[in-house]
Amino acid sequence: MKLRNWCAILAVSATVTSVAVAQPDFPPSPNARVAPRLVEAMNAAQLQHLKLWYAGKSKNWDLANFELRQLTDSMAQAAIFYPGVPVSNVTTMKDPLLSVADAITAGDGKKFAASMRGLTDGCNACHTSMERGFITIGIPTDQRAPANQIFTPPGKH
Repeated sequence: MKLRNWCAILAVSATVTSVAVAQPDFPPSPNARVAPRLVEAMNAAQLQHLKLWYAGKSKNWDLANFELRQLTDSMAQAAIFYPGVPVSNVTTMKDPLLSVADAITAGDGKKFAASMRGLTDGCNACHTSMERGFITIGIPTDQRAPANQIFTPPGKH
């Protein structure tokens, strides 16, 4: 499946169901057999955001593509299993996700960095709109990448 189509799944999911950004306040959908706790989906999304950044920064576009799909899946999972949040909180993420996808497809590091800032701003806007502004995501710094993964493309490390 093309990366742009994959990212668009998130927006489609949001039009069918809405999302929650807090755990105890928003129970899972009664239609869900086994719904992961929202914190688990959001923790996964935070790690995928981090790994996406390092993959793109290292110009490992295959890994960046993979991590973007994982991140999109985590957001779609939250949208499917947790009703109660305005659909706009999910659909507003479509454009930033597509912008990241376009940068990855183009292999454009500058566009990637800019699109990641837009994606990060979208995450924080969602948190703020749900009165969870104390949960703030940032662009990773060079302090330390996850120490157990190599981000440079194979054959270059």
